Amino acid sequence: MNNKAIQTIVEEVMSRLSQETEKKDSVPMAVSARHCHVSQSDLEVLFGEGYKLTKKADLSQPGQFAANESITIVGPRGSLEKVRILGPARTMTQVEVSRTDSIKLGVKPPLRESGDINGSAPITLVGPKGSLYKKEGLIIAQTHIHMTPEDAQSFGVGNGEIVEVKVDGDRPVTLGKVLIRVSSRYKLEMHVDTDEANAGLITGKTTGTLVKNGEIL
Repeated sequence: MNNKAIQTIVEEVMSRLSQETEKKDSVPMAVSARHCHVSQSDLEVLFGEGYKLTKKADLSQPGQFAANESITIVGPRGSLEKVRILGPARTMTQVEVSRTDSIKLGVKPPLRESGDINGSAPITLVGPKGSLYKKEGLIIAQTHIHMTPEDAQSFGVGNGEIVEVKVDGDRPVTLGKVLIRVSSRYKLEMHVDTDEANAGLITGKTTGTLVKNGEIL
């Protein structure tokens, strides 16, 4: 085997090791701006009978997309326009905002895992064809990481577990009480809201390091 062939093999091995290390040590992050998920029945109240969401762009999580449709959400003190709907339609309606958004609306939504809306804050939704008042459904989403079972095994964590995530950069921060969510339908990605992103100067190119019981995973 000549030197060129040996060098090629060495470079391939180093590349694979680098990719494995990157996957093991870091988690890609995404900034989740205010948005809503709507049930089909509520969608029809807002946009008309038989209405179907139309896709604007695919999201990083498989099967999910940002719709062309948006609504206005209204609270006791103010409103927020052009709140993007994410598809496909769900079994229940849920609106996710940041703490800063909630102050403008004049409401106090609880910090919750997505899908847990029992007893959450009320909100009014306004679409081009109608409006509706929801007695519950407005939350601040708990910071979380989507993982496949293979990712979870690699990091040594399980579904529902709570970890910390250290973010280096110009404004280093450590985010606590980060929820692990595991499913074969997911793609590895951590979701933070706009308040958290602003605090740590986090962008779509930022990665975080998992910390469990004081140890880097």
